[in-house]
Amino acid sequence: MSILSELQVGESVKEIQLAPVSRLDLIKYAGASGDFNPIHTIDDEAKKAGLPGIIAHGMWTMGNLAKLFTPYYEEGFVQDYSIRFKGMVFLNDVITLKATLKENEEQNLRFTVQAVNQQGNEVLKGEVVYHQY
Repeated sequence: MSILSELQVGESVKEIQLAPVSRLDLIKYAGASGDFNPIHTIDDEAKKAGLPGIIAHGMWTMGNLAKLFTPYYEEGFVQDYSIRFKGMVFLNDVITLKATLKENEEQNLRFTVQAVNQQGNEVLKGEVVYHQY
């Protein structure tokens, strides 16, 4: 029996705390994603846009959330993923990723997911449907 199938509604998978966000992380993500908006990599451009400093790509944070399910790749796959961005992620922020089982519908496990910064502020929330084989 798999670990995910043993979860009860209200229980969570192991949280993941990311390393502090670095400029290099964002430069690499810009290259990988093709999103070269300078508010993500150049301080002066972020300030011109009215931001206190460069911010992480929202999709960088969203993509990292998938790491919560990486240990279970042999058990199934993320079938659906809906996210709402709630706050900005800045350089040196430490983001913690969380997923809690909301519903267990036969082969589909519905999780509430969130990413919070080091102050405990939610920067992203949503749902993931994980389909088990």
